[in-house]
Amino acid sequence: MTVVAVTGASGFVGQRVVEDLTRRGHVAISVVRGPSAPSAPQARVVGDIGAQTDWAHALEGVEVVVHCAARAHVMHERARDPLPLYRAVNVEGTRRLAEQAARYGVRRIVYLSSVKAAGERSKPGRPLKVSDAPVPEDAYGVSKLEAELALLEVGAATVLETVIVRPPLVYGPGVKGNFRRLMGAIARGWPLPLGAFDNRRSMVSLANLTDFISRCVESPIAAGRTFFVSDGEDLSTTSLVRRMGVALDRPSRLLPVPGAVLSMLGWMTGKAAEIERLIGTFQVDVADAHELLRWLPPQTVDQGLRETADWFRSLR
Repeated sequence: MTVVAVTGASGFVGQRVVEDLTRRGHVAISVVRGPSAPSAPQARVVGDIGAQTDWAHALEGVEVVVHCAARAHVMHERARDPLPLYRAVNVEGTRRLAEQAARYGVRRIVYLSSVKAAGERSKPGRPLKVSDAPVPEDAYGVSKLEAELALLEVGAATVLETVIVRPPLVYGPGVKGNFRRLMGAIARGWPLPLGAFDNRRSMVSLANLTDFISRCVESPIAAGRTFFVSDGEDLSTTSLVRRMGVALDRPSRLLPVPGAVLSMLGWMTGKAAEIERLIGTFQVDVADAHELLRWLPPQTVDQGLRETADWFRSLR
């Protein structure tokens, strides 16, 4: 049994991490920003996250920290220059947490980073490896990479063990953004111009991600390493829509519109990046997760989609 503090414990991933760790017999302490966050067992409030955050109360008696709290990727960012906002929370907040964790005797910090710290695309047939030079393309990705580096700096100067987890698109109960909108379109029977794609994209279900995070909490071999994690089956956009339809018990109405046409429409409407994320190839190499940690996803893609679809239907 390990005492684990989970930051961002009221969030999409954090809540499930708390549940998974508790199920495994660990003591999971929920660390939240304010008392308005959903109730959680043994919740500790730290306030806003940044360079001045006092984590002392949250770290009392803690052996491992799972750091999920972050300024999340914003699809429609309103700030003219959002990078300082991301850096304040994601970089300086993480650095402050790591420094205080080392001071208070925490043994390990598992950091929930993002695939965006590495980049936005991969070449067909050549998934991104952890050893590849990172090329983040937006403020969120830059801040996640800088947070990783800050964490490694603190780890190198102290006895704090660091583990970095870079998930791709995460789906599951509570998912938001494009994935939820796509599920809604399929549920409504809307025709979608996504029937002609042979791209490949890595994803990870919420259940698989939290299972892997728990493995990183427990495994001595994880210390000092960075991991990509995925479901282990990369889907084309066309295949994803079809299988989402099966999970929703709805027919997927796919139109074979060429990618060049969609890309042009994306450029004309100012949504080129959004279209690229939908139809481009972006795969990650998860060999280290399998070979070093002996980890295999406990949930198949279809099981993950069905769980997500069941949750989605419960909202209606």
